[in-house]
Amino acid sequence: MTEPTLPTPANDDLDLATAPVAALGPEELEEIDNILDDLRARGEEIPQWEFCDGFMTALICSRRPIAPAEYLPMLLGDGAELDVAEGAALPVLPAFADAAQQARFLELWDRRWVEITTQLDTDVKTLDDDRTFQPEAMDMRGAVASLPEAERAEMEGQEIPSFGQVWALGFMFAVENWPEDWAAPRDKEAAKWLDDALDRIVALTEDDTGKPEVCMYDEDGPPSTSQARVEAFGEAIWAVYDLRQLWKSMGPRVETVRKAPEPGRNDPCHCGSGKKYKKCHGA
Repeated sequence: MTEPTLPTPANDDLDLATAPVAALGPEELEEIDNILDDLRARGEEIPQWEFCDGFMTALICSRRPIAPAEYLPMLLGDGAELDVAEGAALPVLPAFADAAQQARFLELWDRRWVEITTQLDTDVKTLDDDRTFQPEAMDMRGAVASLPEAERAEMEGQEIPSFGQVWALGFMFAVENWPEDWAAPRDKEAAKWLDDALDRIVALTEDDTGKPEVCMYDEDGPPSTSQARVEAFGEAIWAVYDLRQLWKSMGPRVETVRKAPEPGRNDPCHCGSGKKYKKCHGA
């Protein structure tokens, strides 16, 4: 039986200047979560949507455009790049129940891709601007603390990630799996800019050990996140803008073309004529 295929995700060639940006609403975000939950029935290592959102953000900021055939298996499969000819349809990944489920996931994925790209390419001056990029970061500690006492007791002893931690881990997962595309540029100032931006994101991968002062899950909920963490989250958002701008300004890495050394003038000519190079092709 021929394996079903789907069109390649649209994010490779979207016209972001004219494409309408329809932000994913609560119902669609819940739909994505449900799809990912179903995928875990076939693949235990399928990540949460927050991780996926961080991963997607890093792809958008990457120096080189990375094709879906390369990044989807890394996120939702065994990591092996799909052998897909340019412009050809993507096969259905084993984690998906069927072609329709994958198509719906990619439709929602592409909408989020357009939303992030549009936000990062918009000139904003403050995080309070409605157009500013907002990671899909979850305050799990705040969510658990807001549960009824009986339900909180059921989660006693479980490790609960800090605010923004899973998102940052998803971002760095992409960085670590495409190291050549995130290698420091030769320009020292640009390299320092890169390191500083990545350091601000890496900071979110660490556990929040500060005193809980605010709740990012519900402004009226019990404190679950330190003020220092909130500030670090804001710094990570600006770091994403810096990374997007850095790689857009530098463009894809250009491979150095090394010219094969020419034979000496008295060496035999490479053409096999038996003559010396200087009396043959070197004349």
